[in-house]
Amino acid sequence: MKITIQYFEGCPHWTIAETRLRRVLRDLSIPDVNVEHQVIESSAHAARVGFHGSPSILVDGSDPFATGTEPEGMTCRVYATEEGWQGAPTELQLRTIFTRDERG
Repeated sequence: MKITIQYFEGCPHWTIAETRLRRVLRDLSIPDVNVEHQVIESSAHAARVGFHGSPSILVDGSDPFATGTEPEGMTCRVYATEEGWQGAPTELQLRTIFTRDERG
C-alpha cells in the first residue's frame, strides 16, 4: 500500500493529517505502508496532478475522501467530520477508510 500526503508549504493541517494517519496505521497494525509527501509548488503543478486542496491523502493513487465537489488548485481543503468542519480527516474517518478496504 502506498499513501501520499499532498500539501503546499505553509499549510498548517498536513502535519495533523499525518499524525492522525500514522496513529491509525499503527493502531490497525497495517503492514507494508509507504507514506510519501508530495509538496505542491504552484497552480500549474496542482492542475497537472489533480490536486484538490491541502492536505489531500491518496491511498494507492486514489483520494478516498473525494466527493467530486472539491475545487482543484492551491487551496486549503476542509473535511466534513463527525465533529464539524476540520482541516484534516479525523482518526475515525481514516480508520473507516482502512477497515472498509479490508472488508472489500
